[in-house]
Order: sequence, then C-alpha cells, then structure tokens
Amino acid sequence: MKMFQYILGQKPVLIMMFLINFFGTIYGYYWYRYQLSETPAHFLIFVPDSPTASLFFLIVLLAFLIRKNFPLIEALAIVTLFKYGIWAVIMNILVLVVNGSLPWESYMLIASHLGMAIQGLLYAPYYRFKAWHLLIAAVWTLHNDFIDYIFGIMPRYSVLMDYINQIGYFTFWLSIISLLIAYALVINKRASKLNLP
Repeated sequence: MKMFQYILGQKPVLIMMFLINFFGTIYGYYWYRYQLSETPAHFLIFVPDSPTASLFFLIVLLAFLIRKNFPLIEALAIVTLFKYGIWAVIMNILVLVVNGSLPWESYMLIASHLGMAIQGLLYAPYYRFKAWHLLIAAVWTLHNDFIDYIFGIMPRYSVLMDYINQIGYFTFWLSIISLLIAYALVINKRASKLNLP
C-alpha cells in the first residue's frame, strides 16, 4: 500500500493525472453548455457539478506538482469528486433501468465518473485539510443541494424527472456520506508526505 501511495506521488503520475483531469474538466463544462445557456447568471456556478469537482482536483494536483497543499481545495475536491462521481454512476444506472438501454456515451460517463470518485479517495493520504476546511466544504456541498432541488438547477435526466423528490433526498444523504468519508480518511488519519523527485 505504501508503495502504491509512493507511485501516486511521483511527478510523472501527477502530470498524467493532471492532463486526464484537464481534458475531462473541459469536456464536462462543454457537456453542460445547453443547461448553462438557459440558466440565470446568479445560478451558473451551481450548474456544472462534476466538472467543478474535477477543477478542484486539478488545483490540488497543480499544488502537489509545486510541492504545496491547498487544504480548503483538497476538502472540496475529495467531497465533490466522490459525491458527484457516485451520483452520476447511479443516475445513469437508473436511466438504464427505466429505459432498458443506454447510449454508448452513458457507459463512458459511468466509467469516467467512477474513476473520478476513486481518484479523489486515492490521494487522501496526501491531503492536509482540517475540520474547519471540511466544514466549509460541507456548507458548499449542502447549499448546492438546496439550490439544485429547490430551484431546479440539478443535472437534467429527463426520464428521471418523475423521481426528482427521491433523487433529491438521495443526493442529500450522498453529500453526508461523502463528508463522513472525507473526515474518516483525512482528519482521522495522518497525512503522508509527497515524494516528488
């Protein structure tokens, strides 16, 4: 396990992860282009959930590459990467259950979002955030839930709109689980040092 953590902290691996997330983030914002164009300006920041999560992680990786830690961004990254990664996987599976089939792009989204959720957890040994950083991440995450499900800013899966109340309830508890995981993996454990050459 320590060897695996060591490999994750190596500069070539960090650069590779940065590039993967860079292009994934750009595609994520592009995916939301239609919803963004129809959203009032004061709600825009709450629309692109997954690409914003990967943007947080991009900043974390950039900090690692320059041998720094940005604790608040780390807290936001681990919570939102896990939450929105798992959320998208489950929503696409629900679409499969309701429709009986999925286009190939949805399978790509399932794989990429599952990877998104996992990568945030893999780098947990390197995070340095404290309880107050996680508290701010909690406010951001739960506030986003309220905006999404009170004002209808959540990602749109038209075939699931009949279940929107249940999805909102599930999303709230997924946020709580994501925060608890972040607490367990980082605040309750001593962070490792990056081993950059």
